Amino acid sequence: MHILVLGATGRVGSHIVKYALQDGYQVTALVRTPQKINTQHDRLTIIEGNVLEPNDLVHAMHGVDAVISALNTDGTTTLSKSMPLLINAMQHEGIKRIITVGTAGILQSRTEPGKLRFQSSESKRKSTRAAEEHEQVYTLLKESTPEWTIVCPTYLPDGEVRGNYRVERDVLPEGGTEITVGDTAEFTYRQLSDRRFINTRVGICY
Repeated sequence: MHILVLGATGRVGSHIVKYALQDGYQVTALVRTPQKINTQHDRLTIIEGNVLEPNDLVHAMHGVDAVISALNTDGTTTLSKSMPLLINAMQHEGIKRIITVGTAGILQSRTEPGKLRFQSSESKRKSTRAAEEHEQVYTLLKESTPEWTIVCPTYLPDGEVRGNYRVERDVLPEGGTEITVGDTAEFTYRQLSDRRFINTRVGICY
């Protein structure tokens, strides 16, 4: 399998690249700063480019079977502005599978089911800007043709794979407060072969 990883220089994305290479996959990483990728491998292709440039996206997708996006918000609108371009590029190249890393804020609220968590009293965050960006991505994917999965971690400290996490469709498992970067990346990566969460959000936590 050949996958395109976006956000490959980030905390989650760098782990996903590592897991894919360990499993023998071909990996392409589209990054603004190639020097930030420390990994060198004969199955890793690093392309310098920008997710807001349609030509860069199409170029990076040549021969790709699936896309994993671990892009974060970084205080910008890159996430929401790049998703329509990403979907168009996937359709242009005939790619039918995308997995993205979102946030638990865009899961359904348990206490107020008509709202998303970030809109409800469940959320303790004062700023909703990042969640609003992720909500736009969720809306765009719901209206698109590719098969999508949004992995929605709660508080995300650094840490390796523990393997004892819980997942639940569309909501955060009860009592969940955190999940390590390693476990989030491992679960996200496994969605390439796991068909249980097609076209849905997945809450993940310990």
